[in-house]
Amino acid sequence: QVQFVESGGGVVQPGASLKLSCAASGMTLSLFTMTWFRQTPGKQRELIAAISPHDNTDYADSVKGRFTISRDNAQSTIYLQMNNLKPEDTAVYYCNRAVTSNWKILVRTHFDSWGQGTQVTVSS
Repeated sequence: QVQFVESGGGVVQPGASLKLSCAASGMTLSLFTMTWFRQTPGKQRELIAAISPHDNTDYADSVKGRFTISRDNAQSTIYLQMNNLKPEDTAVYYCNRAVTSNWKILVRTHFDSWGQGTQVTVSS
């Protein structure tokens, strides 16, 4: 059974940094594209970052240049380094896996097996 456990969220001021972690189990991390999503109340989950099995990365425009996705296959964990955080980054952050790294396909893909997410709040 595939499971994701996200952690590292918190309450920070604008301009601060946070590093999120996602521990995956029940799967071989190295075989999959891994993704980060975020969701705010009343809105759909938004794909914000993806990393392929070959470490190619892609980002939503809203986070490009500020967020960095990375992976540690040996630890079966992915990370999201978030710098220069803004109030609009406030959301619950989730990770998931995919079999494609094509962004246009990822944004239309139905994902299941969501973890509990980790709350990030950016407020002064």
